[in-house]
This record gives sequence, C-alpha cells and structure tokens, in this order.
Amino acid sequence: MLKRTFKFHKNDKAEWWLTLPEWKGDPEDLQMIEGADQWLDLVGDDAENVEIEMSDQSFENAETLTLLHIKEQNHGGGGIYYLETYQGEKQDLKLWLCEVTSFVFDCIPQKLFFKVR
Repeated sequence: MLKRTFKFHKNDKAEWWLTLPEWKGDPEDLQMIEGADQWLDLVGDDAENVEIEMSDQSFENAETLTLLHIKEQNHGGGGIYYLETYQGEKQDLKLWLCEVTSFVFDCIPQKLFFKVR
C-alpha cells in the first residue's frame, strides 16, 4: 500500500498545480486540468493550497475516486476517474489524472482513496 500526502496550490491565474519535486518530466504535466481542477476547488473549499492524503488502498474516513478508463499514452496517459459523492453529497464529477499518477503509484489504480488534511 502506498499512502502519501500531496500538496496542491492555486496560482494567480486560478490554475491548480501539484508540487512534486521528484518529477523530472515536463513541468506542464503537474497542472491539474480536465476536471481535476474542479475536484480541487470542491475539496479545497476555496483555499489556495490543499494537502490531500492519497492511497491506492482504503483507509479510515477516506473518500473514493473510481477509475472509469485508462487513457492511451498518446492522449496524455493516466486515467479518467469518477467522484460519485463527496462528504455524503452527490457530485457526479469526472476528472483526469495524468501519467504522473502512474509515476507516483507505479500503476493506474482502480480506486484512489483520499482525505483532505
């Protein structure tokens, strides 16, 4: 099981970015787009910085992102995830987590479990 805290920040253009010092790929890959930005707006509760504990295994009080499908490498890789509910409220949100997900978890997990710290 991998469980790790990730730090996200919103810049002055209201764009969300992941802070991942060990990432040596294109820095643009760390921008949260295609629904991932909406997810961070939701869980961040209008903050400019959010810390999220994430795991590929369930843990206490965790919310769930469920993999809908894996994107082909030539379309950015990663996976399209679905957030059905958050804190008991219906969300119906689809979001893309790019190939950085595979870099971190060594795969594209079927489910990602998360909790805002």
